[in-house]
Amino acid sequence: MRRALFLAVVVVCLAASPAMAQDPVKVDPKHHKIEFENAQVRVLRVNIGPHEKTATHEHPNRVVVFLTDDNNLLTPVGGQPQGGKQKRGDVTWVAGETHVVENMGDKPFEAVVVELKGKPAAAKPPAAKKQKKQM
Repeated sequence: MRRALFLAVVVVCLAASPAMAQDPVKVDPKHHKIEFENAQVRVLRVNIGPHEKTATHEHPNRVVVFLTDDNNLLTPVGGQPQGGKQKRGDVTWVAGETHVVENMGDKPFEAVVVELKGKPAAAKPPAAKKQKKQM
Protein backbone atom coordinates (compact mmCIF):
# COMPACT_ATOMS: atom_id res chain seq x y z
CA MET A 1 0.00 0.00 0.00
CA ARG A 2 2.77 2.45 0.92
CA ARG A 3 4.61 1.63 -2.27
CA ALA A 4 1.52 2.35 -4.38
CA LEU A 5 1.03 5.68 -2.60
CA PHE A 6 4.70 6.55 -3.08
CA LEU A 7 4.52 5.75 -6.81
CA ALA A 8 1.37 7.84 -7.18
CA VAL A 9 3.09 10.82 -5.53
CA VAL A 10 6.14 10.44 -7.80
CA VAL A 11 3.98 10.31 -10.93
CA VAL A 12 2.04 13.42 -9.87
CA CYS A 13 5.27 15.32 -9.13
CA LEU A 14 6.84 14.37 -12.43
CA ALA A 15 3.71 15.34 -14.33
CA ALA A 16 3.49 18.69 -12.51
CA SER A 17 7.13 19.72 -12.93
CA PRO A 18 6.90 20.79 -16.60
CA ALA A 19 3.77 22.81 -15.81
CA MET A 20 5.60 24.55 -12.96
CA ALA A 21 8.22 25.84 -15.39
CA GLN A 22 5.52 27.84 -17.23
CA ASP A 23 7.70 28.70 -20.23
CA PRO A 24 5.75 31.42 -22.07
CA VAL A 25 6.55 29.91 -25.47
CA LYS A 26 5.03 26.58 -24.39
CA VAL A 27 2.06 27.72 -22.31
CA ASP A 28 1.19 30.81 -24.40
CA PRO A 29 2.51 30.44 -27.99
CA LYS A 30 -0.25 32.73 -29.26
CA HIS A 31 1.50 35.69 -27.60
CA HIS A 32 5.19 34.62 -27.33
CA LYS A 33 7.59 33.67 -30.13
CA ILE A 34 11.33 32.94 -29.95
CA GLU A 35 13.31 35.27 -32.24
CA PHE A 36 16.81 34.23 -31.14
CA GLU A 37 18.43 32.00 -28.55
CA ASN A 38 21.95 31.07 -27.46
CA ALA A 39 23.66 30.04 -24.22
CA GLN A 40 23.46 33.57 -22.72
CA VAL A 41 20.07 34.95 -23.81
CA ARG A 42 16.68 34.12 -25.27
CA VAL A 43 14.92 36.84 -27.24
CA LEU A 44 11.13 36.72 -27.44
CA ARG A 45 8.69 38.77 -29.47
CA VAL A 46 5.51 39.39 -27.51
CA ASN A 47 2.26 40.34 -29.25
CA ILE A 48 -0.92 40.85 -27.23
CA GLY A 49 -4.10 41.96 -28.99
CA PRO A 50 -6.46 44.59 -27.60
CA HIS A 51 -8.07 43.44 -24.35
CA GLU A 52 -6.35 40.02 -24.56
CA LYS A 53 -4.80 38.28 -21.57
CA THR A 54 -1.80 35.92 -21.55
CA ALA A 55 -1.68 32.55 -19.84
CA THR A 56 0.19 32.46 -16.54
CA HIS A 57 3.89 32.20 -17.38
CA GLU A 58 7.32 33.01 -15.98
CA HIS A 59 10.42 34.83 -17.13
CA PRO A 60 13.91 35.01 -15.65
CA ASN A 61 15.57 38.44 -15.23
CA ARG A 62 15.01 40.33 -18.47
CA VAL A 63 15.13 43.52 -20.47
CA VAL A 64 11.92 44.63 -22.22
CA VAL A 65 12.00 46.86 -25.31
CA PHE A 66 8.59 48.35 -26.08
CA LEU A 67 7.80 48.44 -29.81
CA THR A 68 4.38 50.04 -29.25
CA ASP A 69 2.86 52.18 -26.54
CA ASP A 70 1.85 50.00 -23.60
CA ASN A 71 -1.23 50.04 -21.40
CA ASN A 72 -0.90 46.67 -19.67
CA LEU A 73 -2.01 45.25 -16.36
CA LEU A 74 0.65 42.87 -15.02
CA THR A 75 -0.43 40.55 -12.21
CA PRO A 76 2.35 38.59 -10.47
CA VAL A 77 1.32 35.24 -8.99
CA GLY A 78 0.51 35.92 -5.35
CA GLY A 79 0.87 39.68 -5.85
CA GLN A 80 -1.17 42.74 -6.58
CA PRO A 81 -2.00 43.82 -10.17
CA GLN A 82 0.33 46.56 -11.40
CA GLY A 83 -0.78 48.91 -14.14
CA GLY A 84 1.89 50.34 -16.36
CA LYS A 85 2.15 52.68 -19.28
CA GLN A 86 5.29 52.79 -21.35
CA LYS A 87 5.93 54.56 -24.60
CA ARG A 88 7.23 53.07 -27.83
CA GLY A 89 11.02 52.91 -27.54
CA ASP A 90 11.11 52.66 -23.74
CA VAL A 91 13.44 50.02 -22.30
CA THR A 92 13.03 48.52 -18.84
CA TRP A 93 14.75 45.97 -16.59
CA VAL A 94 12.43 43.46 -14.90
CA ALA A 95 13.38 40.89 -12.26
CA GLY A 96 12.31 37.30 -12.85
CA GLU A 97 8.74 36.43 -11.90
CA THR A 98 5.62 34.46 -12.75
CA HIS A 99 2.75 36.61 -13.98
CA VAL A 100 -0.22 37.25 -16.27
CA VAL A 101 -0.31 40.26 -18.61
CA GLU A 102 -3.51 41.86 -19.87
CA ASN A 103 -3.54 44.46 -22.65
CA MET A 104 -5.95 47.10 -21.33
CA GLY A 105 -5.69 49.17 -24.52
CA ASP A 106 -7.67 49.28 -27.75
CA LYS A 107 -4.56 48.65 -29.88
CA PRO A 108 -2.24 45.64 -30.14
CA PHE A 109 0.81 45.62 -27.88
CA GLU A 110 4.23 44.47 -29.08
CA ALA A 111 7.56 44.15 -27.27
CA VAL A 112 10.90 42.38 -27.48
CA VAL A 113 11.88 40.56 -24.29
CA VAL A 114 15.55 39.64 -23.76
CA GLU A 115 15.69 36.93 -21.11
CA LEU A 116 19.04 36.44 -19.39
CA LYS A 117 20.24 32.89 -18.83
CA GLY A 118 22.44 31.59 -16.05
CA LYS A 119 24.27 33.51 -13.42
CA PRO A 120 25.82 36.91 -14.09
CA ALA A 121 29.50 36.72 -14.93
CA ALA A 122 31.71 37.26 -11.91
CA ALA A 123 33.71 40.45 -11.95
CA LYS A 124 37.43 39.90 -12.32
CA PRO A 125 39.37 40.92 -9.23
CA PRO A 126 41.76 43.79 -9.78
CA ALA A 127 45.28 42.73 -10.70
CA ALA A 128 47.52 42.47 -7.68
CA LYS A 129 50.17 45.16 -7.55
CA LYS A 130 53.70 43.94 -7.28
CA GLN A 131 55.37 45.25 -4.21
CA LYS A 132 59.01 46.16 -4.13
CA LYS A 133 61.10 44.20 -1.72
CA GLN A 134 62.57 46.29 1.00
CA MET A 135 66.09 45.52 2.02
